[in-house]
Amino acid sequence: MPKILCKICSKSFYAKPYFLKTGNAKYCSNTCFHASRRNGRYITCSICKKKAYKTKKALRCSKSGRFFCGKSCQTKWRNGYYIREKHPNWVNGESSYRLQLIKSKSLRKCGLCATKDVRVLSVHHIDQNRKNNTLQNLAWLCNNCHFLVHHYEDEKQAFLSRR
Repeated sequence: MPKILCKICSKSFYAKPYFLKTGNAKYCSNTCFHASRRNGRYITCSICKKKAYKTKKALRCSKSGRFFCGKSCQTKWRNGYYIREKHPNWVNGESSYRLQLIKSKSLRKCGLCATKDVRVLSVHHIDQNRKNNTLQNLAWLCNNCHFLVHHYEDEKQAFLSRR
């Protein structure tokens, strides 16, 4: 059997004469064969600067023009890029009142029953105008008390007297 040089790694290997005749004796292993089929290129990740292989289709179909080594780096970039106005669900900041109240470092407890379970706390607009998102108009209420304040006048007065 004749010795042939691999077209990828230049390692010598034995090839059957029939494979030489048909033109199939080009690579020493399946690894080198699969490496020869790659038609993309190696890029550097936009976040962590690692090298990663991308196919021609992945290079062509990138909407942002940035490339990442994996989903974790892509998610880091998206969480920093698609915020506020650039996020597809952004509506003039009208629904960001909960975040405003959280960032204000006000004590997270219900204004009526004083529960501190953050799983049941919601934000209440005191003047019931959802467009008025000033901190003076926002208050924490648990879901139960929030319902009571909106539907019963005596509960609403009790809440306003505690403020």
